[in-house]
Amino acid sequence: MDIRRLWDHSYWADRLILAALEARPGVPAGALRELNHILGADEVWLSRLTRRPARAAVWPELTLAEARALADAVHAGYAAWLETLDEPALAATVPYTNSAGQAFETPVGEILIHVALHAQYHRGKINQLLRDAGQPPVPTDYIAFSRGVPAATTPRNTPSDRPGKDA
Repeated sequence: MDIRRLWDHSYWADRLILAALEARPGVPAGALRELNHILGADEVWLSRLTRRPARAAVWPELTLAEARALADAVHAGYAAWLETLDEPALAATVPYTNSAGQAFETPVGEILIHVALHAQYHRGKINQLLRDAGQPPVPTDYIAFSRGVPAATTPRNTPSDRPGKDA
């Protein structure tokens, strides 16, 4: 799979989450915290990939408007950087120190896969927080992105143990 396709999905999913949260009168604080973490972590990884200082913390405290601005900046940064990426660059390693002070060197391709999967994990948490607050989730499944058609969702309080129900 082309790594750019994975990033296109991430950009699409972030836009859906942002638009949904902006349209709701009451955004659960935890949902905004998770969104901010997605964007902050994406920025930190982009700064490592481009070897510049990070412009946001891993867990920034942002308003929804500030999150939108950070999302726009981060997405534009990745889009520009990915345009310069070629196959050999995916294997190049990036030295960095994580938030616990540990030093690592990781291949670019592995970092990009991590960034995409990490964001999707936290989008799932956002959706659970929305459900817990009695609000509808924001389906951001890759297959919905790929098909161009919204994914099926499980109605609240419905057993999801039936095979194939949500596929």
